[in-house]
Amino acid sequence: MRLSSLQGNSQKLDGGAMFGNAPKALWSKWTLPDEGNRIALSCRALLVESAQGNILLETGIGNFFEPTLKARYGVVEDEHVLLNSLAQRGLSHEDIDVVILSHLHFDHAGGLLSSWQADKKPSLLFPNAQYLVSEQAWQRAEQPHDRDRASFIPELNALLKESGRLTLVNGERSDQLNSQFRFIYSEGHTPGMMLTEINMPSGPIVFAADLIPGTAWVHVPITMGYDRFPEHVIDEKKELLNELVTRNGRIFYTHDPEVALSNIEKDEKERFKATQILMMLDGLDQ
Repeated sequence: MRLSSLQGNSQKLDGGAMFGNAPKALWSKWTLPDEGNRIALSCRALLVESAQGNILLETGIGNFFEPTLKARYGVVEDEHVLLNSLAQRGLSHEDIDVVILSHLHFDHAGGLLSSWQADKKPSLLFPNAQYLVSEQAWQRAEQPHDRDRASFIPELNALLKESGRLTLVNGERSDQLNSQFRFIYSEGHTPGMMLTEINMPSGPIVFAADLIPGTAWVHVPITMGYDRFPEHVIDEKKELLNELVTRNGRIFYTHDPEVALSNIEKDEKERFKATQILMMLDGLDQ
């Protein structure tokens, strides 16, 4: 298997919301806000090229928002960046065989949709792919709570169902993937969020989605204002990070503006830290 990081559309969101329980005096040491208190965020996808075909972990926020919402949610670019990133690797969205979605919040699944056009509804991309979503995350998207209703794309659910290529996942494995892929479930950010572990020769790589969206959130007490159950997030992070230290595992970060992958170690005070940082992956096979 060969793993490559793919840039999707980037965002700028309120730093206080992204660092929820942390004061600005602390989080501004990790990332500088702009004049509107917003911080830069990536929406990074992971491409796995294998004998099974081309597997894409998430699609980022995409370019489906109409201009008012695009400005509200800080989408930076005016084009569908993920499609350009695929093209740079000699691929199009039609070449993807499986799309794995940790959950269906718009900044993780919006890239499934075509770019906004004033006179046309968005269409579903990746016409040859099976879409994998956990059953619980799907139920959440179908019946969201008032607190996170705005995080979902109502028309996306109907398009996924109508495609006939939606697979709802329960348990650690999927028939669409080989035994190198394992799913881990997280409830703290949103119910049923599905993290993907890929077993590589040198140790596992975990696509941590919004449980650990960037290196700053490796700090265990740090949670986001968007998390539904922050105490669950902390407990789940500790469990995952301890396991990764034991197994020489690495984390793939979807929202970190600079870092795509890192190892995890503990310092002399037993605090977790990101080490052996990679800014991008280009055909990683170890």
